[in-house]
Amino acid sequence: MPDFRWLWIGSLGSSFAMNMQIIARGWLVYTLTSSAMDLAWVTLSFMIPQVVLSLLGGVLADRLPKRRIIAAAQSLNCIATVLMGIIIITDRVDFWDFIWFGLFNGSILALSMPARQAFVPELIPERLIFTAMALNTTSWNLSRILGPALAGFLIAWTAAGDTTSTYGVGVVYFMIAALYFISAVTMIMVRKVGLSEQLIAQKSALNDMLEGLRYVWANPPILGLILLSIVPFLFGMPLNTLLPAFNEDILGGGPDALGLLMSAMGVGAIIGSLMLASIGEIRRRAVWLVGTCIGWGAFTSAFGFTQTLVYSSILVGCIGFLSAWNMSLNRGALQMQVAHHMRGRIMSIDMMSHGLMPLGIIPISIIAERYDVAIALSAAGAAFIVSVILLTLVSTSVRRVDDEMPDRIAALAGSEMR
Repeated sequence: MPDFRWLWIGSLGSSFAMNMQIIARGWLVYTLTSSAMDLAWVTLSFMIPQVVLSLLGGVLADRLPKRRIIAAAQSLNCIATVLMGIIIITDRVDFWDFIWFGLFNGSILALSMPARQAFVPELIPERLIFTAMALNTTSWNLSRILGPALAGFLIAWTAAGDTTSTYGVGVVYFMIAALYFISAVTMIMVRKVGLSEQLIAQKSALNDMLEGLRYVWANPPILGLILLSIVPFLFGMPLNTLLPAFNEDILGGGPDALGLLMSAMGVGAIIGSLMLASIGEIRRRAVWLVGTCIGWGAFTSAFGFTQTLVYSSILVGCIGFLSAWNMSLNRGALQMQVAHHMRGRIMSIDMMSHGLMPLGIIPISIIAERYDVAIALSAAGAAFIVSVILLTLVSTSVRRVDDEMPDRIAALAGSEMR
């Protein structure tokens, strides 16, 4: 399956770029502002477009060649990152540059990620979807191991002890631009263009969006999977945003220590995703999804009480393991349940729901500003556990995650008759 291989390599390059950017951006923003709330605003600028534009990205994925969408997105990211690198390396950067750049990056991601996710099932047999989702998560987590460590090392090395220097961050941004360029080039090697089988249907974009929303609402297993992916983004992901503040305020670490923490999370995550890839399809997915969410929340709360880099690295590694297992399982189940011609739009709705992350990050960041970042993270973990338990109790859709979709049952029956 060479097409999937090239798509995976491109995903690895863009994942490296995004994870290196998280370290470089987080370190420089906190150096400039010393504000956990400002870290949250930068994250918010990246997330808002995912709420506003993701549905449009899903329509594009179901109407246009997916290969072309992905290549164009990575090319635009490359150009914008070069511009940002020039601003940083010439020491003309300020807080608002990260806001506009976050808005641009978030918009490109919202318009292209549904195409990338919906492209995967077109390149591989259905029996390998869980393995493919786990391998995609592995590429993301491999970049979480090496990307942050590389970015942190480069910043620390080029700054030569000067914590106010922006030169090292500028160098990292040029490396990020090169990775986006590589990711765009790999799409040329993919032979399939990724055209939807329903391209002929000339509905309006708005009708396509509404059709996607109705599809989710009418199918409880899909709604349940999306609900179970929202809560982790509300209360599990604030850890990623506040990690620079925790590293500096609680652990007293520099960019190299921050890179180590991110890498530890990546190590745990890659072990979790590879384990799921080796297992393949899992029964009783609802139990596994709820259980890993509760464990994720418990380790997040415990992380807030750590005081040393060693213990923090161990706990953040456990968080990485559970989060990778949870997200790979959720994405694989969603891909298998959704009808082919709806994949772009359903992936976009799933992505749009992740844009609700600021609803969790902002109150958690306010707690960090008013009290302490450690208290804020412990509160996030507790809210995570309570929310998942309540959602499981009140939502029949969550409890029906393991039900087979009607169109999937029909497809399976058809294949058996053949």
